[in-house]
Amino acid sequence: MTFLPLRGLPDRAVSAAARTWLEALDSALADPSADRALLCRRTLADLSYPEYASNWDTAVEDPKLPLGTRLALASLDPRNVTLEPEYYAECDDERFQRVKPLLWLWYSFDRTPLGGQNVWLGVALRRLLAPRIFKRCGENFKAFQHVEFSFGYNMEVGDNVVVHRHVLLDDRGGIRLGNNVSISDYANIYSHTHSIVDPREVTNVQTVICDGVRITYHATILAGVHVAEQGMVGAMAVATGDVRPYHVHVGIPAKSVRVKPNAPDHDVVLRTSRRQPDPDQPGGED
Repeated sequence: MTFLPLRGLPDRAVSAAARTWLEALDSALADPSADRALLCRRTLADLSYPEYASNWDTAVEDPKLPLGTRLALASLDPRNVTLEPEYYAECDDERFQRVKPLLWLWYSFDRTPLGGQNVWLGVALRRLLAPRIFKRCGENFKAFQHVEFSFGYNMEVGDNVVVHRHVLLDDRGGIRLGNNVSISDYANIYSHTHSIVDPREVTNVQTVICDGVRITYHATILAGVHVAEQGMVGAMAVATGDVRPYHVHVGIPAKSVRVKPNAPDHDVVLRTSRRQPDPDQPGGED
């Protein structure tokens, strides 16, 4: 099988300007007294409506402008929008309002012409924002476009974690990602579940993805699942219970179909019993 490492690419003509922009944003966010909502609004105005960036306050009240334009301008300020987690009863408002402007900047950047599929700049911006949003963020974090969270502040992320496009990380009950975790496009990782009798009854429980795990395309990890070291959840699989170390789980519900050949002791790992699930707990069905 061919080994295909990622290629290095040369700088583009705008690389110097992009680094200057990132450094200025990083410096502004480093100030503990910074008004994050104002910083978010100004940054998005510069990117999306530069003609109104300097007179935003008057533009949003200007009756001569189309109402849709005024509403769009107003929405650049995160204080003028609501995000779904704000409606959750367990939302810690003080913590969430602290990270909300950064989440709004993260999400909105991906929908600008500058964001889009602009890989290098997008990764660099998210790497700048993540440590200020997450509970913990390790080195060399890489997230591609359209990655979204619930609270954000319940995320614990190790070193060298890669999160690909259109991933949902529902951290209501907390998500812990170990080192060298890879999450593929359109995967969903949950940490809350609803009662089948009354959907208003919500259980939050931490979901743990250990070192070296791969969650592949369109896979779903349910709340409370523990994916052990070097485990793998295959494409389209739904992990309703724990995944053993070095095991590859596929299907709905996900079941072990093989042990990875790099397991330290293949036979021992193959015979290892996983923790027996509790069917009364979230993620306890298998």
